[in-house]
Amino acid sequence: MSPFKFIFILLLFPIVLGSTTHKFYVSITKIEFNEEQRSIQIISKIFIDDIEQTLQERYNPTVSLATEKETDKDIEILKDYIFKKLNIQVNGSPVALTYIGKEYDLDIMKVFIEVENISEVRSIGIENKILMDKYPEQQNIIHYKIKKTRKNLILDINNPKGVLNFD
Repeated sequence: MSPFKFIFILLLFPIVLGSTTHKFYVSITKIEFNEEQRSIQIISKIFIDDIEQTLQERYNPTVSLATEKETDKDIEILKDYIFKKLNIQVNGSPVALTYIGKEYDLDIMKVFIEVENISEVRSIGIENKILMDKYPEQQNIIHYKIKKTRKNLILDINNPKGVLNFD
């Protein structure tokens, strides 16, 4: 092997190793206003292992998600955590979130939430601190769809909330 190839491989090795061990901390939340049902429908996609580890550290080390060991108490802990970390305002006023349910898709948990009795949306504000208390590099991407208007936000530990206007 030539010295050039050897040096090149030595320089490339840490880059390849580093790229396989880096983990992304991200969630995606889709928020859509359903005019017919007068509700805001929210789907939050979160990596199961990240939320499970957070719940184990913050609440109970036996929390188990997406396995046959999952209990009703684990789901109550999940709901409590989400409702502490996710806050929404519609037209400048806080609204109550209703937990609809969750489902698992490979390594992702989809959490379904609804805000009822909304006649119109002129502005929507969101504070999403999910997983930011455990992972400072966490980013929570928000996709809004209100009527035909689409807007996006990226929230992080330094900027965990945003407001979008639709007038």
